[in-house]
Amino acid sequence: CMKEERGMPIGIIRNLLKTYGSKGFQTKVLKGIDLTIYKHDFIALMGPSGSGKTTLLNILSTIDQPTQGTVALDGQDLAQMSNKELSKLRRNKIGFIFQDYNLLDTMTLQDNIALPLILNGVSSQACIQKVETLASVFGLSGHLKKYPYQLSGGQKQRGAACRALITEPEILFADEPTGALDSKSGRDLLECLKMVNANGQATIFMVTHDPFCASYANDVYMLSDGIITCKLSKGAERKEFYDRIMDLQASMGGNGS
Repeated sequence: CMKEERGMPIGIIRNLLKTYGSKGFQTKVLKGIDLTIYKHDFIALMGPSGSGKTTLLNILSTIDQPTQGTVALDGQDLAQMSNKELSKLRRNKIGFIFQDYNLLDTMTLQDNIALPLILNGVSSQACIQKVETLASVFGLSGHLKKYPYQLSGGQKQRGAACRALITEPEILFADEPTGALDSKSGRDLLECLKMVNANGQATIFMVTHDPFCASYANDVYMLSDGIITCKLSKGAERKEFYDRIMDLQASMGGNGS
């Protein structure tokens, strides 16, 4: 069930290969990936353990480099960029949400969220304004003066999402964002991500093994043995999309963990 592509391409991957190891002892992790991510997409990448999901996310987000093939982000070929240019791209165009929050324990939630802006030299008044706006979207307005140890896992992860979005990145990368959360906290985070995507505030590329998590995306790609084997696109109902993802996962013979 393919949808007509719309908008501007933000990420373009062509004939991507990734091999680890030395000659004669090589493991091919990605075996020729072609993928285009458009502005305002919300993509979930699923696949069994070891299928290369995180490797693909790391290459697209500039953390890792391909063995072969081209990767362009925001119109720029990553292979042609200097370390300085890559670091600027990461700072201004990319947001990250990791499974384990990565908040700084010695800073309040407000300062954690504002940190990317502070590092970019934005005035404290502008920082506070932007933090308060995002915090209200993510249900964190009453928690900004608290430190991470005073927050629940769900609050910390929603705070990490605010920090990732505060610079208004072109693309938000989320690696198993609900992996450490209970089901209600996970659902709260996904509802918030869905909302900022629907409002046009974020293009999201998410890696997950969880069909429930994936059902919040607009498109789900299945990665198996280093290649993308299938794409599902959402219809009108999330529940119906979830059922189709479950059926596909079952037909691939794995729970995708």
